Amino acid sequence: MPASAHTITPITPNTPPPEGCIDTQVLGHVLLIGINRPAKRNGWTPPMFRQLAEAYTRLDDDPELRVGVLHAFGDHFTAGLDLPAVSAYMQRGEKAIPEGLVEPHDYGLPGYRRRTKPMVVAVKGICFTVGIELMLGADIVVAADDCRFSQMEVQRGIMATGGATLRMAERAGTGNALLHLLTADEFGSSEAYRLNFVQKVVPAAQVLDEAIAIARRIEAQAPRAVVATRLNVLKAIEQGQAAAVADFIPVQKQLSNSEDAAEGVRAFVERRPARFTGR
Repeated sequence: MPASAHTITPITPNTPPPEGCIDTQVLGHVLLIGINRPAKRNGWTPPMFRQLAEAYTRLDDDPELRVGVLHAFGDHFTAGLDLPAVSAYMQRGEKAIPEGLVEPHDYGLPGYRRRTKPMVVAVKGICFTVGIELMLGADIVVAADDCRFSQMEVQRGIMATGGATLRMAERAGTGNALLHLLTADEFGSSEAYRLNFVQKVVPAAQVLDEAIAIARRIEAQAPRAVVATRLNVLKAIEQGQAAAVADFIPVQKQLSNSEDAAEGVRAFVERRPARFTGR
């Protein structure tokens, strides 16, 4: 169903403090996670990173939540790091996120949990540095047709350490990744789509509605099967085909003995939508 067919209740953000904040809202089984510092083009500060990790952890820990949607208030997704605010952490080699939480970039940093539930991202306007890395660390990305992307760390004398050096090459090949990583150039939504960095490009006014529509299609599926499917794809990417294949029989055995699998069979026989509970 096209995004234009969906009407979403307008989301009114809280008034953020100067250092910004992360707002959350629950829509059914979907957790909306909003980046809220529009006066500074959603430039990232340490408190915002901590709150984002807390929101991702809430998604994983709450059995009523099945999928997350990361979005931003204002005209832009993010202009990137607020370097004066985060440089001290970088110089000390520290993370602004306390250990034990779900790390939103999701590349297996020691001391942090990895996300299990799916994350859809809606990006618009400026999407620089950490914005690209957060969307690549998610699962499905909807981009507005007005997006401006740039991985510009080399322009600031630093390296991208939120996953861009891993995932750009994984999605687009080494040459394409290095073209953008080493030149810090700016590119648009069509190039991001060509390189498999985003999965859909829609008009800016529809980007959040489309992301929520995708999330709602995911939330209608069996939650445990969604998590297992996502984790198997990641295992294949990170550990290889044999590791993923080794999980096929034991994971399928576990899933097929669940209440949701029985409900799936009943719904098939009765020719109706399934009503999954996550059990």
